[in-house]
Amino acid sequence: MQQPLHHYLNPSTAKIRAVIWLVLLATAALSGWLAWQSGARVQSDILAMLPKVSESPLTQRAMAQVEQQLANRIYLGFISDDEQAAIDAAQLAMSALRQDDNTSDSNSSAFSNISSADLAQADALNHYYFQHRFQLLTEEQRQLLQQGDWQQLSQAALEKLYNAFSYASSDLISRDPLLLYPEVLLSLVPAQQLTVKQGLLIATIQPTADNQAQRYAAIVMAKGRDSAFNPNAQQQQLTALEKAFNAVHSQNQHIEIIKAGALFHAAAATENAKQEVSSIGLLSLIGVIGLVWLAFRSVMPLTIALITVSSSMLFAVVATSVIFGELHLLTLVFGTSLIGISIDYCFHYYCERLNEPQASSDSVIRQIFTAVSLALLSSIIAYGALGLAPFPGMQQVAVFCAAGLIGAYLTLLLAYPVIAASPLQDASLALELAQRYQTFILARFTPTHLLSKLLLTTAAIVFIVSGLFRLSSDDDIRQLQHTPTAIQAEEDQLRQLLSGGTDNQFLLVSGTTEEQVKQQLEQLEPVLQQAEQNKLIGNHLSLSRFLPSHASQAQNYQLQSEIYIKHLDEILTQLGLEHELKAALVNDYLAAKNQFINADSFLNHQAGAGFKPLWLMPEHTSGSSEYGAIVLLGGITNLDKFAALFEDNDHVQLVDKVADISEVMGHYRQLTLAFLVIALVAAGLIFSVRFGKKLAAVVIAVPALAALLTLACLGLLAAPLTLFHALALILVFGIGVDYSLFFAESKQQTRGVMLAVSMSAISTLLAFGLLAFSQTPAINAFGLTLLLGISFTFLLAPFIQNFTRKSVNVD
Repeated sequence: MQQPLHHYLNPSTAKIRAVIWLVLLATAALSGWLAWQSGARVQSDILAMLPKVSESPLTQRAMAQVEQQLANRIYLGFISDDEQAAIDAAQLAMSALRQDDNTSDSNSSAFSNISSADLAQADALNHYYFQHRFQLLTEEQRQLLQQGDWQQLSQAALEKLYNAFSYASSDLISRDPLLLYPEVLLSLVPAQQLTVKQGLLIATIQPTADNQAQRYAAIVMAKGRDSAFNPNAQQQQLTALEKAFNAVHSQNQHIEIIKAGALFHAAAATENAKQEVSSIGLLSLIGVIGLVWLAFRSVMPLTIALITVSSSMLFAVVATSVIFGELHLLTLVFGTSLIGISIDYCFHYYCERLNEPQASSDSVIRQIFTAVSLALLSSIIAYGALGLAPFPGMQQVAVFCAAGLIGAYLTLLLAYPVIAASPLQDASLALELAQRYQTFILARFTPTHLLSKLLLTTAAIVFIVSGLFRLSSDDDIRQLQHTPTAIQAEEDQLRQLLSGGTDNQFLLVSGTTEEQVKQQLEQLEPVLQQAEQNKLIGNHLSLSRFLPSHASQAQNYQLQSEIYIKHLDEILTQLGLEHELKAALVNDYLAAKNQFINADSFLNHQAGAGFKPLWLMPEHTSGSSEYGAIVLLGGITNLDKFAALFEDNDHVQLVDKVADISEVMGHYRQLTLAFLVIALVAAGLIFSVRFGKKLAAVVIAVPALAALLTLACLGLLAAPLTLFHALALILVFGIGVDYSLFFAESKQQTRGVMLAVSMSAISTLLAFGLLAFSQTPAINAFGLTLLLGISFTFLLAPFIQNFTRKSVNVD
């Protein structure tokens, strides 16, 4: 290896290599510019990081339709002690949002479907169902007719005729003498606490200990034109809302506004991620700059360090943008750790130069080439394992960091002989401190007697076993996002006003025919009503109310023969109606035979347009040949107990994407830990070629033991193990192997290595230690694991010298 290295890494080729490096930088910059011009963007959608759940085609379509229905919707509540003031505020806000919607370019408006109570749909429902009144009955009406007790229905109709507040009219009586239809229409509307006034949904807020007066909330709903997780759309929607809120408060500053919807969670997450990217990245960079200055007391190493980090970040951003077409904000948060890793090459280079002041740049690079190359290889193995995670965001982190390290590696080989050739000032104090530390730790903590070795080994085993025994796991996907308490409190309050709102979980009813699905929905309805009474759920929305089965409609039609065929004369006489109505009523009844409500006619009518996302037709192109219906759920209090109600029904499935993804996360957590073991074995085999089996095992033992100690600490700290802890352990391995390699390669000349590893560990701890303070639990877990893992690796790596003293020298 020495001849090729001597040929390529010599002063005569230094300028050529520097030109090649500049060309690579220019090419990377141009590629990045073209990628961003072609549509590459920063992605803040947390959903883009989620793993893909393997589901049936029908279930996948159901999840897509529910997401499309619920996604990007916002709910606003305008609260006041005066009901009219709340109504005025809501109307003013709707007007302001609609003005934005009515701009010349409708595609640039922030919201669409700005509404509250949909009176037009109520009229459409009335018009549609009146045509099918002979196929519809309430449960009470059905039971009375089954018992032949039409007289009770006639008596109830008589009472309504003489009620001053009755909805009866001459036209309605002439077509529905027993006034059955109005009761049917009312039964279609699910019971709720909301009322409708001036076209707005109004919720009444009862007095509380904090507020003695009764208050009113006017509810407004809107749908964002673009994803709430798209940064541009997000800012546009927030701006439109701010204008509307300012208009409201300028009219009445006492109006309280509460909000709910993914937009507000996404905005908080975006703001939090931006703050963490800027603060963590900036503090990490400042810490590294201070570290380099303290160690070398020179501007040049500081400049070279900045060039190395900048080149590394350029390669990282460009590679990620070109490969994925986007750059996730969480990739940038995790990627700030690259600052603490890529600069390691600079540290090792300068520390080796300090150790051998007379050596040239090329000579220094040749001396550290093997260790740096093996370190790069091991890091790529580690990041490759990280990239096998099911999260596109984690795959981005793998590409981001691997490309960044390759950029730093190329900068070392190609640019350092020219840009870092200047002689260094005397920094023997830093080298002396590093040597004193290593001498102290090896002398004080290396066991020399058999008893002390046994005690140390026993203590380590007890610590690890006790920690691992207490270690638990938690794969809840909600770790991905941190929601501020204020935003969650507003959403909970608004959901309560909306009778529980709609949860992410829903029921999927399937069948081979439309009729089978309808019958399953009817059989499901009493179960859901009982679940509401038992407080397992707060509410539900099912098509069973709007799409009765053909069998049920046929039964209702047959039962109404008691009215229109057998007893119509008696009914007309009892109600005091003219018998001339009989012929028309009988003709209408006979003409309605077999005129069933079906999914196609209902959902394509204005009355059913809003319910269309709840129905699934067969779609052979996607491999789905079944019919399906979605039942939306709200206010779920006990998901496990509720799910148990449908365990024996093959036609009803509780779809819980959160639980499904969490299960996948648990699977990949276990798989990632298995990858860690495989990476350790693979690295051990590679290193055995260079160092021999014994020393290679020692090199691998350092990160392996650091990982076990980290897991034990997590157990003792009662921190549940997640996929993000497991992913961080992969990096503990990659970084830990680097430290081990440099000590193994250095033989007995470890003074410069100890200084480089110390600086590397401190800079890495600066980066990852700051990640441990992130408000997002996933990032916090990632940072805490690396904080512990790198600390243990740094403490253990110097002890490799105890083995290199006894090993055979390697070339």
